Amino acid sequence: MPIALAVFSSDALSSVAYATEEILLVLSAAGAAALWVSLPISAVIVLLLGVVIVSYRQTIHAYPDGGGSYIVARENLGTIWGLIAAAALLLDYILTVAVSTAAGVAAMTSAFPGLQPHRVALGLLFLFILAVGNLRGLRQSGRLFAFPTYLFIFAMTLLILAGIGRALMHLPAVEPTAGVLPDASGELLGVWLLMRAFSAGCAALTGIEAVSNGVQAFRKPEPHNASLTLMIMALILGFFFLGTSYLAHVYTVVPGLGQTVVSQLGRAIFGRGPLYYLLQIATAMILMVAANTAFADFPRLSSILARDRFLPRQLANMGDRLVFSNGILILAGSAGFLLVLFGGNTHSLIPLYAVGVFLAFTLSQSGMVVRHLSTRGKRYRMHAVVNAAGAMATGAALLVIAVTKFVHGAWIVILSTCVSSCRCVRSSPSARCGTPPSCRSRPSIAPPCTPCATPNPSRTRSRRCTSASIRSR
Repeated sequence: MPIALAVFSSDALSSVAYATEEILLVLSAAGAAALWVSLPISAVIVLLLGVVIVSYRQTIHAYPDGGGSYIVARENLGTIWGLIAAAALLLDYILTVAVSTAAGVAAMTSAFPGLQPHRVALGLLFLFILAVGNLRGLRQSGRLFAFPTYLFIFAMTLLILAGIGRALMHLPAVEPTAGVLPDASGELLGVWLLMRAFSAGCAALTGIEAVSNGVQAFRKPEPHNASLTLMIMALILGFFFLGTSYLAHVYTVVPGLGQTVVSQLGRAIFGRGPLYYLLQIATAMILMVAANTAFADFPRLSSILARDRFLPRQLANMGDRLVFSNGILILAGSAGFLLVLFGGNTHSLIPLYAVGVFLAFTLSQSGMVVRHLSTRGKRYRMHAVVNAAGAMATGAALLVIAVTKFVHGAWIVILSTCVSSCRCVRSSPSARCGTPPSCRSRPSIAPPCTPCATPNPSRTRSRRCTSASIRSR
């Protein structure tokens, strides 16, 4: 389980490196007096995190072989909704890699400003390392990436505890924060600005579904170990997110030019000593590792879609290391393209983020409600209510995210999701008949031959031989 926690929680845990910063960026439009609102917004997001975690624990136990949004939505809501969930997740996996890589480079350039002109090249180097590690296989990459995850947990825990301790003792910051308190830009602290700040902070919830996708990768009993890992991940994530937001308020940290919020907190609490550089290196490393969650899930989901004839069959082929090499290469290439297109800027990529994740959340939880009501298992009413609450909460968050981020780039993800789903439906015969091949019963022997419109002597002889061999059995 320690390796599983490192592999499947890296994306969610690493989001604290930029989630609080995105909230503060939005609130800064109303001036310095509005920055305190980041605390209640962070609390609401953590509450939403708790609802999602409780809902996904039920998904893990209902689907011990892996219950991703595509599988749950397809089996309970229908193939079309399953394809919408799959398209949203595939796009979001690509964005996860791009955002995590760009944020990792930002952590490095905050500690070493001389690397700022080379952030795109550094991001492409990170992608190359990730691709090579995953092409070697999940077990090898899991052991490789466990150390950075636990190093980041140690560094962030030390930062938060030391920061709270200094604040309680009323000690001044070791180094003044780099950010300049913004003046109000004419935008009032109204409902619209609060909705925008909430949607920006929802990036902290990305990566939660990874555990339910990979239940089969855990040791026996798989559902129990996966649920325990999910709960531990949620507790750590909530502590880090609330702690970062609180320290940013206490030390009056605002996003500064060339400095991330975590970097400013490190300098204010640790100074520019060894602990500060340990924090920045650990942050950069886990952000690189965070993309490993997508490198594990994108190829797996692509292979399932290829097996169901919604994507090219080459995506279902395994390489020499028993990994889906084609999916890994496509993911690395797509994320690299986004890095080059947006210049490796995290703030430019964030508006595209989280739409696909919350769409998948909503469809998955809605599918679980239908499953409980149809199977009528033990305490099915209570389970249905829990998943219904999760679906309503994530659906409301999805609506807020889609509306507030639409003009800032979310329209690209929404349009791409619709187009990809429609193309899959039109190109696959399994979508038209309503049942994907992976859900159909397979005959134990060769199916009976059907006559062709144009007889062929050679094909007729082969049918006779096949029929004779079947009768002899």
